Amino acid sequence: MTAKESIYNTLNKNAFISALFEARRIKRHREHVERVRSSSYNFVDRSKGSDKLCIILAGYKEALWDDVFSRIDLAAPADLDICIMTSGLENDQLKRIAADRNWSYLSTEINHLSLIQNLAIDLHPSAQWIFKLDEDMFLPKTYFEPMLETYELVKNKSYYEPAFVSPLINVSCYGHIRLLEKCDLIEDFKSTKLTSIKITDGIHHNKSVLEDPKVAKYLWGATQPILRNMDELTERFMQDDLSFTICATRYSIGAILFTRQAWEEFGKFPLTFVGSEYGLGDDEEHICHYACFTGRGMVVSDNVVVGHLGYGPQTKAMVDYYLEHKDRFASPYIQKER
Repeated sequence: MTAKESIYNTLNKNAFISALFEARRIKRHREHVERVRSSSYNFVDRSKGSDKLCIILAGYKEALWDDVFSRIDLAAPADLDICIMTSGLENDQLKRIAADRNWSYLSTEINHLSLIQNLAIDLHPSAQWIFKLDEDMFLPKTYFEPMLETYELVKNKSYYEPAFVSPLINVSCYGHIRLLEKCDLIEDFKSTKLTSIKITDGIHHNKSVLEDPKVAKYLWGATQPILRNMDELTERFMQDDLSFTICATRYSIGAILFTRQAWEEFGKFPLTFVGSEYGLGDDEEHICHYACFTGRGMVVSDNVVVGHLGYGPQTKAMVDYYLEHKDRFASPYIQKER
């Protein structure tokens, strides 16, 4: 313990001084929130006024953009509004990508992930259905329609009230187990001894799912080619009736569908600074808390498969892997067109 910490601990034992410290902390927090809330933004509006909106958090994984955005463009229905978001920065290349596809572009002065997502939704007042994506999600050609259909299935023909719907994601602390089950690869994966084969949040146990790039490489088909093609897997699983599972743990929200009504019910994404000064992970924790503490299901499609490059600790190694094996990440439909 440093001398400064020792002094603070001693002072905190005095109730009056402790109350003063707490008041100062609350004041500083409110000032921080207000700085974030009142900061400037730039919005290039190309929206069509659709009731369906896709917001994409981007700005840091340039190497992936050609494949990721080409896949989104291929999958997007004509009536979908799309907005690329860059939090705390402007990026000319992403502005061009948005302009070339007639998508909207939103940037903010201050980097806070909840702020920019709330702004994007506010700036599309007609949007009732919100698809949220991160810039490292590789969509299959068939994505948006069955996600909506799965939401309606859960809402109207199950015992669950949905908080959100997610696709079946390969590099996912929850989804990887279900994907391996469906591909009959549990025993093969178990033989690698890479993980404990447990569904996890990636933080409190079975951390290798989130941290070890060897796990991500396996789930991208390093040794099992069946795992390489998200389109092929989706086409195969779409031959079955729409079905889903319910995640019972904290869920990674790199690709989800939720409604404007839910967003308003959970008080929008929080302007908090728990995960970092940028609110990293605070949006995820908030929506998962909403699901768990209001009795709503975190729904995962059994039919639509999406490729996630990898979690933060895996990113550097996985970007290198992507660049070495770009053919495995490119859409087969776009390859044919080229």
